[in-house]
Amino acid sequence: MSTENEGTAVPADPSAPSAPPTPPSTATPEQTTTPAQEPGPAPEAATAPTPVQPPAHAAAPADAPTAVHAPAAAPAGAAGGWPPPPPAVPAWGAPLPPAPPAPVAPRKRTGGLVAAVLVAALVAGGIGGGVGYWAAQRGDDGVSSTTVSSGEAPAAFKRDPGTVAAVAAQALPSVVTIQAKSGGPQSEGGGEGGTGTGFVYDQEGHIVTNNHVVASAADGGALSVTFPDGKSYDAEVVGRAEGYDVAVLKLTNAPKGLKPLPLGDSDKVAVGDSTIAIGAPFGLSNTVTTGIISAKNRPVASGDGSGGSNSYMSALQTDASINPGNSGGPLLDASGAVIGINSAIQSTGSGFGQSQAGSIGLGFAIPVNQAKNVAQQLIKTGKPVYPVIGATVNMNERGEGATIASQGSGGTPSVTPDGPAAKAGLKAGDVITAFDDRQIDSGPTLISEIWTHKPGDSVKITYERDGKTSTATVTLGERTGDN
Repeated sequence: MSTENEGTAVPADPSAPSAPPTPPSTATPEQTTTPAQEPGPAPEAATAPTPVQPPAHAAAPADAPTAVHAPAAAPAGAAGGWPPPPPAVPAWGAPLPPAPPAPVAPRKRTGGLVAAVLVAALVAGGIGGGVGYWAAQRGDDGVSSTTVSSGEAPAAFKRDPGTVAAVAAQALPSVVTIQAKSGGPQSEGGGEGGTGTGFVYDQEGHIVTNNHVVASAADGGALSVTFPDGKSYDAEVVGRAEGYDVAVLKLTNAPKGLKPLPLGDSDKVAVGDSTIAIGAPFGLSNTVTTGIISAKNRPVASGDGSGGSNSYMSALQTDASINPGNSGGPLLDASGAVIGINSAIQSTGSGFGQSQAGSIGLGFAIPVNQAKNVAQQLIKTGKPVYPVIGATVNMNERGEGATIASQGSGGTPSVTPDGPAAKAGLKAGDVITAFDDRQIDSGPTLISEIWTHKPGDSVKITYERDGKTSTATVTLGERTGDN
């Protein structure tokens, strides 16, 4: 219903007889029967227009007039005047018109109403708070309290299997922090060393770690292994593989009840799989970080930190935070199985390897399938065994492949006579571009791929000679030891 007519006289009901053209001469105001109506406005209001405001409950449209004037009416009982007009009928459900208010803009009255409501709400809130306080103060007297207390924490909160917390809790007791100190007089740098990480390999007390973690203490130095419960044990080196960057230690007085970490299958790891790394970055033992496998078969060459031979790996790349001190620690999958040994990081300006630079989200781990083979060999013989093709390749060039050098170290032939490569027909100057199904772009990449195999494996090699591409099958030979 429109609000534009509120405050004005409403025409008579169409069903009522129309008013006569001239007033009857014999009728008087007292004899005229009219419906009962509310007292009219004061006489002064009848002689001058008075602004009438809509009721406060109705919101006026933005373009509606702010006041409507009622027409002037003749005084009641005036001689010769018309009978009094029928009373104004308010809209259905609307209150009867109040006494003429002071002319105030509708917006101000609405604001006043809102302010009044807010004040009432605040007062009610204050009363409610007072009642709540009063009831709480008298709770001991049998009065029900309005305060609802929070529930108590569960007595034994359990984390679901497979969560990072659950996996870490299961693995942490089997991850150790390794302190390595070099031998020799202290004046010559003896006693200096570093911190790394390792994990329990078997119940006999063998610990697997990186070679570069223990290299400084391998000759006359001291090694100690600390478990998360704070107990420390002396250890000795069982064997080291510089090329693989794997080492095995053994506790001199291994405690009973050691729990080896389960080993996974690194060949089945997929890019995007969740990873959990545990170690002692910058000496902060028992640190857990998480990430994913961000790449596989990443060729990585890294130093051992002591100026020794480089190591080569076809690494698992992860964005789990790895820093100096994480070396040798386990890289776990979501089930808690070891899928790699954290070994190197990419840091800005220093290339691959371990330095005091922090993690930038590029960490590299030795695939556990390779590390397991090396560890078993070291435990068995104390010496590493490497698969070889019997050819020396250029380690400095990168591009189309790995080029067989013109000669080997010390002037020896680059292709070992009667070796695997020679038997397959390879010659100096050939460029190896593929090793099985892996593309080869450099000498380090080729070595990384060769060392993922075992001696005796047969592999297909693709190579280029004089602009022509050929293939050959090579049965890998072996080399024992690092020298």
